[in-house]
Amino acid sequence: MRIRWIAVLSAGVLVSATATTAVAQSAPTTESAAPPSLEQVVTGKVNAAAKKSAKRAGTQVNVSRRSGDWVFGTAVAVTPRGEDNHPEGWLFVARKDATGWQVGFEGEQAFAELSAASPVVTAKEKPLFNQTAFAPQAAGGDYRTGMRLPFAVGHSWTMPGGSHGWGGSETPYSAIDLAGGNGQVLAARGGTAYTMCGNGKGWIRVIHDRGYATDYYHLHNNIAANGLAVSEGTFLGNIGTDISCGGAAGGAHVHFALRQNSAYVGIAGHNLGGWVFQNASTAYNGWALHGSTQRNPGGSLYNYGALGFTQGVIDAFGGGTVNKRTGPGTGYALAGSVADGTTVNISCSKTGTSHTGRWGASSLWNRLSDGTWVSDAFMWTGLSGPVNGTCP
Repeated sequence: MRIRWIAVLSAGVLVSATATTAVAQSAPTTESAAPPSLEQVVTGKVNAAAKKSAKRAGTQVNVSRRSGDWVFGTAVAVTPRGEDNHPEGWLFVARKDATGWQVGFEGEQAFAELSAASPVVTAKEKPLFNQTAFAPQAAGGDYRTGMRLPFAVGHSWTMPGGSHGWGGSETPYSAIDLAGGNGQVLAARGGTAYTMCGNGKGWIRVIHDRGYATDYYHLHNNIAANGLAVSEGTFLGNIGTDISCGGAAGGAHVHFALRQNSAYVGIAGHNLGGWVFQNASTAYNGWALHGSTQRNPGGSLYNYGALGFTQGVIDAFGGGTVNKRTGPGTGYALAGSVADGTTVNISCSKTGTSHTGRWGASSLWNRLSDGTWVSDAFMWTGLSGPVNGTCP
């Protein structure tokens, strides 16, 4: 079986795609076979890593940096255009030695090790690439992201598609679709940005702290990014219908997804822009909660901005307000109330009387910055324990 390769090197970007295979009779030879090329090695890893259930329309090997025997770039499993089946992509680092090309993909130990030694990986990127290699996935019980929604704070956009998979209907439901407003897609949190598609269009990944990353697809007029430092709110591109790496887009929007430790993770339970996302039994039908306010697909999401790591959102569990107390329990005097959906600052926490709210039963009470206390059962914080230490 012989595989013919097509490769184009232009402006530092190498794009490769597999051609058709053919059966041929090889002539006897005493020469040893040439070692696999970079494109062959990376494509083999893509074939091994990509979802076997997804339709494929080829592979892109996109080299964005090269120095001697070292290479950095992206590898993409391209999907057919017009189908609800989005592409998969990885950053990679490679080095050629006496045995051939050694390649590490995001999430692999080899990626962290090669990155640490590579001259084409910057000093700022090295710790970033190492932090995502070995940590547990899926939040580990901590659902705080420190992220806003990917558009301007204080504005509202429509959510045409609730929680669904990055590739469409598969799990985990890591993505939501957002559209409207001024159409400007902004970074949900500061980090380091990369363009994933070989032509530089449509798809940007931003790697953040704490192992998180966010993906933005279907962008129009997106920025060029090859390890570009971005701040929260940096312009990434406009909503669009770009499908440079495959997939489908029926109307202009951003396909926005959450990743942690180099893999897509369920967006459910995470807070972005003041909203906690929830799954439905089927893809695209999940909803978002801000306190007791619920928004279903087609509804409007107001961007409250990133929730701080020592903040919470009051959830009256269908009521209008939650009581505040002078101490951690219902045996203490009333000290007013706080409205559903209010963002509060937590100074510390302590065990008190037990109560049950939307997120379950809890005996934890949180002392607010004004000195009053609210049951943790009526507050979303992203943790089941204290977010700012235990009160004395």
